[in-house]
Amino acid sequence: MKYSTLLFLTAAALTLAACSSKQDTGGSSQEQAASSSPTSSQSSENNSEDNKAQVSENPEVENVDKTVSYNGSYYSVAGKYDEIVIANKHYPLSPSYNPGENPTAKSELLKLIADMQAQGYAISDQYSGFRSYDSQTGLYQNYVNQDGKEAADRYSARPGYSEHQTGLAFDLIDSSGNLVQEAGASQWLLDNAYKYGFIVRYQAGKEASTGYMPESWHLRYIGKEAKEISDSGLSLEEYYGFTGGDYTE
Repeated sequence: MKYSTLLFLTAAALTLAACSSKQDTGGSSQEQAASSSPTSSQSSENNSEDNKAQVSENPEVENVDKTVSYNGSYYSVAGKYDEIVIANKHYPLSPSYNPGENPTAKSELLKLIADMQAQGYAISDQYSGFRSYDSQTGLYQNYVNQDGKEAADRYSARPGYSEHQTGLAFDLIDSSGNLVQEAGASQWLLDNAYKYGFIVRYQAGKEASTGYMPESWHLRYIGKEAKEISDSGLSLEEYYGFTGGDYTE
């Protein structure tokens, strides 16, 4: 999630790009660069097994909140209407969890994009959606190599901890190829994303709860309960009462 120019090599490449959010334009492009460069590809292969050792096939958390359930692949909470899959720095996903893009979430995202375009916002048809565990491995390692682990952890998820792996998270891109940051578009998302079942996942002032810097472009699909979450002004962690914040190690 850096703020640099995005490289639209292919729609497939963009789908692999995503939720790493360093404030410096176009994180998705940086992630594509990380996954396509020879050095990063080799680094990804070399570090994949080490990362999987950190997030085992059954990544059970020692201190699980009472409201949280675990099904062997992911953690979730019971929402008012649906099960809510969670992925943050406390609750990882199994490396083998590979659901792809949720079709309902994608359908609603395309409606949201079309409506923003119709209202004059410079939003691209391109977006950054689902990313597998292995894709995240290379992208995260690229950021660590570039900025160091401490800095990278503020804007990029370690493999197994990214919401993009759930298939329910999407980064919006503007018509210039950058992650959406323009004030008007950002406010529109805060005011209207819930109408399509989304929330703006990482908001300003919530880093202690979410574990990440603000990302006006990062949408998380919730469904019907999105309006109540949006109206509350709370992060997902605060609203459902599960542990967030930074990694424990």
